[in-house]
Amino acid sequence: MEPAVASSGPVVELDDAVAVLGRFPALAGVTMTVERGEIVLLRGPNGAGKTTLLRLCAGLLPLARGSGSVVGCDLRTQRDAIRSRVGLLGHSNGLYHDLTVRENVQFWGATVGASTDEIQSSLERMGLAARLADVAVGRLSAGQKRRTALACLVARRAQLWLLDEPHAGLDAAGRDELDRTLHAAVAAGATVMVASHELERAGGLATRIVDVVGGQAGVPRPDSDGGPT
Repeated sequence: MEPAVASSGPVVELDDAVAVLGRFPALAGVTMTVERGEIVLLRGPNGAGKTTLLRLCAGLLPLARGSGSVVGCDLRTQRDAIRSRVGLLGHSNGLYHDLTVRENVQFWGATVGASTDEIQSSLERMGLAARLADVAVGRLSAGQKRRTALACLVARRAQLWLLDEPHAGLDAAGRDELDRTLHAAVAAGATVMVASHELERAGGLATRIVDVVGGQAGVPRPDSDGGPT
């Protein structure tokens, strides 16, 4: 599992970044840096801005104010280039229900020129290669759909993985496999940002925790041990 060639410097660098949804500033001035190889847990209550921060880093939302770069691309002028270098897994799995599991992984893998062997490896890693590979996604359980979405992400070889509640819908075996997959991606040179309410599991994965509160982000308070709360 090798990510696309990474740029030099921080993978994410935001300075007073503001993002607006409608007329509401969902991010109200975020300043943060994420280095290559980190697994950063975004911790905060519902509505704090975690999902918006991930979507901003994916190039899906424009900067309303401030500056930022992701995988070496400017968030103001190079958002299209960012999208081809990152992988975002949100609450929606982003799958085509009329296509099979294999066809979905092939589709997303084709965006980065993934080989047949890489597609097969992605299916095997998420436990989909045997009886489920040629089943239409619309016939899958919620957990199986989540595994398929993760296999698509593996096949894309993203430099930056942006994950929003990635363990949701997975059984115990699937959660363990996801954890192993994230460690393998980082070992291959990728970087991970994950928003999760499952703090015990996600906190155990993270190399650093960033609190997101009221659309602003920062390191844990000095009186915090940096672990789950």
